[in-house]
Amino acid sequence: MAQKASDKPREIHRSVCPYDCPDCCGLLVEIADKRAIRVTGDPDHPTTRGTLCAKMNHYEKTVHSPERLTEPLLRCGKKGEGKFRPISWAEAIKRIGEQWSNIIAESGPEAILPYSYAGTMGILQRNAAHPFFHRMGASLLERGICMPAKGAGWQAVMGDTPAPDPDEVLSSDLVILWSCNAAATNIHFLHRVKRAQQRGAKVWLIDLYRHRTAAVADRTFLVNPGSDAALALGMMHILVRDNLCDLAFIAAQVQGFAELQQVLPAYTPEAVSRITGLAPEVIEEMTASYAAARAPFINIGGGVSRYRNGAMSVRSIVCLPALVGAWAKQGGGCFVGTSTGAAFDMPQIEGTALRQGTPRTINMSCLGDALTELNSPPVKGLYIHSSNPAVVAPDQNRVLAGLARDDLFTVVHERFMTDSARYADILLPATSSLETSDVYRSYGSYSVQRSRPLIPAVGESKSNREVFALLASEMGYAEPIFHKSDDELITELTATPNGWWDGIDMQAFASGHPVELSPPADSGYSTPSGRIEIFNPLLEEKLPRYLALSDQRFALQLVTAPALKTLNSTFFERDELRDRQMGLMVNGSEARKRGLGEGDLVTAFNDLGEVDFYLQLDDEVPAGLAIAEGVWWIAFAPGQRTVNSLTSQQLTDAGGGSTFYDNRIELKMAKEKTEVRD
Repeated sequence: MAQKASDKPREIHRSVCPYDCPDCCGLLVEIADKRAIRVTGDPDHPTTRGTLCAKMNHYEKTVHSPERLTEPLLRCGKKGEGKFRPISWAEAIKRIGEQWSNIIAESGPEAILPYSYAGTMGILQRNAAHPFFHRMGASLLERGICMPAKGAGWQAVMGDTPAPDPDEVLSSDLVILWSCNAAATNIHFLHRVKRAQQRGAKVWLIDLYRHRTAAVADRTFLVNPGSDAALALGMMHILVRDNLCDLAFIAAQVQGFAELQQVLPAYTPEAVSRITGLAPEVIEEMTASYAAARAPFINIGGGVSRYRNGAMSVRSIVCLPALVGAWAKQGGGCFVGTSTGAAFDMPQIEGTALRQGTPRTINMSCLGDALTELNSPPVKGLYIHSSNPAVVAPDQNRVLAGLARDDLFTVVHERFMTDSARYADILLPATSSLETSDVYRSYGSYSVQRSRPLIPAVGESKSNREVFALLASEMGYAEPIFHKSDDELITELTATPNGWWDGIDMQAFASGHPVELSPPADSGYSTPSGRIEIFNPLLEEKLPRYLALSDQRFALQLVTAPALKTLNSTFFERDELRDRQMGLMVNGSEARKRGLGEGDLVTAFNDLGEVDFYLQLDDEVPAGLAIAEGVWWIAFAPGQRTVNSLTSQQLTDAGGGSTFYDNRIELKMAKEKTEVRD
């Protein structure tokens, strides 16, 4: 009699969530018959403590999905149709090598562009392509589609100063979630916030609309899009006016307080009210409460950085704790995310020493222009992994027009038939995180964890590093980094740990247990002056100020907000995580103005394109906003395009970031109703 699955021997192993989320959750994976049959949270993880989001609670369904790509494929239809035939790995690698060699001979290596982001957060697999394309001399990709403006805003004031441990919030008496939908993007920090609240802390939410995180907040303050810098400067105006600043801390630790006072008179409560939409008395009350707090703690989310003024907005908010001396108080300060790259030899991982010449740099948010307008040379070869630019990149119509070019040779390494995969000339099957070795570090805490393969590769799938080892051999690249195993490289990277690893049990790390890095102790702040730099002499904009948004041609501000059960365009392969319909939320008053109603199929449009949505009326969304949660695959959309047909390639004021919140649209009734595709 055949052995039942329930009777087969089971083992439980530790692993890590590989996705682009601040939390980097610890996993317990139950294995039977070389398959993952159950995934739960690791209660011993110091940060995530056994809790997983809805996306990861059944990660085994993604790993063993019947939709997984399991063999190399060669396109046999038109680009975008998704028609392919199987080929061998040997043939696939040979074809890629031949095509790239021809492109390099005709147009030079800069005609080839790698495109990747954070489809995996493992430092080996995420960066696997970098050494290869450095060695080739290909165009460089500026990977700034997410939140580099947030980092630039922090850098302008705090330099390389490490972020506080997020556990600091447990000692705070006032927690401000500024543009932070933690219920969707950072659930473990939200757990800390609730614990602080139970200890008596007040919790504020400052954002555009009342999303799920508002249920946790004691007060919610809704501001106009892109007005956050004005609010921060208005609060600083009142702090100075009412003598509420910590002058002793400022004298000892802050550069530029006198210069700041020359800027602040313009930001009266009345002036800031006109910009933010908050009443003057509310701004006064907020500031008085912030100044009176023993240890106020601000967590800045990503949305505030996704406008053309995003870096300046973050910079302005980061100045606030300095004026009240919050940094000197247990539980006080500001958090934008941890950066632990200094704990690893990232230049070795990225192969920067292999770089050939001085190739051009292309910002990944400008892929549409790169594929349709760039010359000298044009992009003739595109290699996509760990990203899905056909739906996540701005200006989708321009991106798809570029991907459809007959003279563009595109290779996609992917687990599923995504929108980008449909445009591949050669499509390669990728492994999941349970099939590879890697090291994962968090950007929401200081945890780090090693993982090893727990199951055999599904079908003929290969990891990023395995593919580039094959391609390096095909192209004649003999450098050692291409031919070391993942485990060899991890061993080398951690053989002589630096100060970040002080006190860590390296045997525990090697065995897959989560450990917590420690930023090296330092006196003062890691800035050129050694102080918090409200005045930064190295920048063109030496002081913070409000930069107004100017485009008002269309009536509604489009906000491409995070979804609860998907992550950007990830997890759409799972029916139970995908909403039945691709919706757009607006206030009922906006619908009535246009003769629209709940559930109507509507067309959102601007100068860039048109997208069909099912209308959702929600009076928690202020008038003037349109909220689209998640980045849908076209296969599941009611029309032929998704939300990024409406977003531009405009970049932020600093950092080269995307401006996904800085687009305007209008609505009309769709011409005809189209059923959502299965």
